Amino acid sequence: MGRAQQEATGRRSGWRRAAKLAVLAAVVIPLTTGCSVDEVLRFGWPEGVTPQAHSMRTLWTWSAIAALIVGVITWGVMFWAVAFHRKKKGDDGSAPRQTQYNLPVEIVFTVIPTIIVAVLFGFTVNVQNYVDVKNDAPQEKVQVTAFQWNWQFDVDNKRGGTVESLGTSSTIPILVLPTDRSIEFTISSKDVIHSFWVPEFLFKRDVFPMPEKNDTDNVFVIDKIDRTGAFVGRCAELCGSYHSQMNFEVRALPPNLYDAYMSMRSANADMTVAQALQQLQSQGCDATLCAPQATTTYPFSTDRTLKSASEPQNS
Repeated sequence: MGRAQQEATGRRSGWRRAAKLAVLAAVVIPLTTGCSVDEVLRFGWPEGVTPQAHSMRTLWTWSAIAALIVGVITWGVMFWAVAFHRKKKGDDGSAPRQTQYNLPVEIVFTVIPTIIVAVLFGFTVNVQNYVDVKNDAPQEKVQVTAFQWNWQFDVDNKRGGTVESLGTSSTIPILVLPTDRSIEFTISSKDVIHSFWVPEFLFKRDVFPMPEKNDTDNVFVIDKIDRTGAFVGRCAELCGSYHSQMNFEVRALPPNLYDAYMSMRSANADMTVAQALQQLQSQGCDATLCAPQATTTYPFSTDRTLKSASEPQNS
């Protein structure tokens, strides 16, 4: 075997080893991250708790998969060109065969990206229309009012009037809602633009002052909350000095406990959210699910004179 043949054989063997290592890494790395298949397919998104959230997560997953497929093909073609069409010893320096006027290739490179974009656009519009659809007869209604730097929630008690939850610098507002019921949110701001965001809902809604004058759609509906639990809510719009500390909590209760909660709050106008949740504990509600204080976040001091970072306040 000549020297040239030995060098060629060595190069092919090197490429085979590199390819085997790449495939091995692609298989081993995902298996050693400690993530479940479901977590991998969510691509970093939290687990949704509403049908709208599941729909958006599915769109995100398949969009990411489509992008990865296009990326792998692009990377493959790029590395193939680098490996097999690089300058070799003995080349005379002349340009390789040019294809910039190859009409079939140019048509393919135009049509395929157009189809990809059109398909993604169609699925996106379909999901967006579903998320934005209104319900003419929602089972529950909530008025959300944002202000620097907290929240007020007024829930329709179906007997006239509302049940209020108001946040302060020392109290995280808890929005108590039922599972398995459609819920309509009407959002507005008292001052600047805020944003209503519960990560498990997988979307946010900008909260404008005077929405009727700003020509904004400030009403949205979720079909239901799938499971009980406590879910942190945040402001996702830079609204001032304490924007990052403008938190709230959604507490999703089973319908029977929610109805009991609303009955207690409606019967006693002076009863607070904390007192009502404590009463539910005496009726068999889990101490964590019906904790009187927020469990997913804690209050921050909004005293502008403080020089150090805020810490959890003792209750």
